[in-house]
Amino acid sequence: QVQLVESGGGLVQAGGSLRLSCAASGRTFSRYAMGWFRQTPGKEREFAAAIRWDGSTYYADFAKDRFTISRDNAKNTGYLQMNSLKPEDTAVYYCAATGKQLAPRRPSEYDYWGQGTQVTVSS
Repeated sequence: QVQLVESGGGLVQAGGSLRLSCAASGRTFSRYAMGWFRQTPGKEREFAAAIRWDGSTYYADFAKDRFTISRDNAKNTGYLQMNSLKPEDTAVYYCAATGKQLAPRRPSEYDYWGQGTQVTVSS
């Protein structure tokens, strides 16, 4: 089992930045791929970024050039640095982990989820 806890969400003005953290406990975090997703009411959970165990990263189009995913295996923590935030980035952000070798984009491919953290971007 892997337990994930997100933090770092909050209210920020458009153009601002936030760094989300995802603290993992349980099995060896370094062996897992980690993803970040977001969800707004009435919509499906949307892929934002993922990082493989070897550090390879993948981004949704909206996240490229603005978001950076990273991980610190020594601290069992993953991060999502979000810059140049826009009101349409407002959502609950979730981190997820999977034992798969790849870093998938579909929520169904992930085995473990955090509780989510709210990000609100004001215009």
